[in-house]
Amino acid sequence: MARPTQARLDLGALKHNVSVARKLAPHSKLMAVVKANAYGHGAATIAGALQSHADAFAVASLEEAAVLRDAGITLPILLLEGLFEACELAVAAQLDVWLSIDNEQQLQWLEKAVLPAPLTCWLKVDTGMNRLGAAPANALHYYQRLMATPNAADNVVTYTHFASADDVHNEQTSQQIAVFDGLTFSAARSAANSAALLAWPLAHYDWVRPGYMLYGHSPMAQDHPNAQTLQPVMALTSAVIALRNVAVGESVGYGGTWVAQRPSVIATVTIGYGDGYPREAPNGTPVLVKGQRAALAGRVSMDMITVDVTDLEHVQRGAEVVLWGAGLPLGEVARWANTIGYELTTRMPQRTPRVIVNA
Repeated sequence: MARPTQARLDLGALKHNVSVARKLAPHSKLMAVVKANAYGHGAATIAGALQSHADAFAVASLEEAAVLRDAGITLPILLLEGLFEACELAVAAQLDVWLSIDNEQQLQWLEKAVLPAPLTCWLKVDTGMNRLGAAPANALHYYQRLMATPNAADNVVTYTHFASADDVHNEQTSQQIAVFDGLTFSAARSAANSAALLAWPLAHYDWVRPGYMLYGHSPMAQDHPNAQTLQPVMALTSAVIALRNVAVGESVGYGGTWVAQRPSVIATVTIGYGDGYPREAPNGTPVLVKGQRAALAGRVSMDMITVDVTDLEHVQRGAEVVLWGAGLPLGEVARWANTIGYELTTRMPQRTPRVIVNA
């Protein structure tokens, strides 16, 4: 019998979340962000499900783009960080990907290259993130050079990235929008990540670039009504493999960090940090056992966790356990583990099988 730990991927929920994005920005094209193996969900699987629902995809590198092309993905693919070496231009042309241009060196590589056909380029402008992108004062110069070189197609898109769009009370996003709107040249534009798509309609422009929200999770620092309609795509599940009675004063797990304060029933569940469950999750972190809330009791180990099910009825060996998914939001588990949901899904190892439902 197979080990019951798995990450269930609900492709019906994925398509629902895309429809939410479409309704929020009905006049914008949609670029689905599938970098980092589609946030741990499986890039080929997610892109394959979205090929008729998105207008383009975004990844972080040529290697990630190649995975999609090898899987039969034909939609445009944008390299969000652009190229790292001049020699990659030949591969980019072979894969027919879109380039991000965010610095002088990348622009010079493009201008000096000999390519079989022009490549579509997205010009990144730094409006306040201070990470990548041309300074606003240099943006027009970069744009004019892109329009002049035969290696760049004439459909240049200008884009930027927000630093604080997840916080509707933070004025930085309004300031970044103002800087972006102040650019003096006319080109298609893109600015909205998931948070801006949900909460900043002035930032929708010609293209939106949802990522985290497509997988059913809210990036917002506060509750937001537009995020409440999202459905989680991944459910991390396992099962109870043992039950034991623990007397008052006895400890559970490595280091004895959980000690029974009453006669307790402890369930051992076959999942651990080797399966993507956070080792940092402390005692009390919620899990669902047969749909009922229970609490982590003891340290997370590589292959197992232990859960206090004293107050639950009819728990038996084989009972299903949900670590996150419907009824237990990923963000709630992440807060207990002092991290963010993005990290929990993107570091999901290959050891944990992805099982498709609602295909």
